[in-house]
Amino acid sequence: MPDTLRAIYRNGMFVPVVPCNLPENTPVEVLVRGAPLIQSPLEPNPVKQKKVMRELIVRMQSNPIPADAPRFTRDELHERR
Repeated sequence: MPDTLRAIYRNGMFVPVVPCNLPENTPVEVLVRGAPLIQSPLEPNPVKQKKVMRELIVRMQSNPIPADAPRFTRDELHERR
């Protein structure tokens, strides 16, 4: 079996593109390359795109950040371990 195993992320699981003969419960390490970790869904219909955007804006405007909300520094926003 090769050192690199190509897979597709589907239904919450990494599915190998080609069969692999690893014994059950074999620990592996997964390195994600070449694709953003988060991709926005594509909606080809421009009418639906506008509807979704309007709904998103309404939701954001109905839940503003309170004026007395705590202010965080950049370091506080980005965990350092």
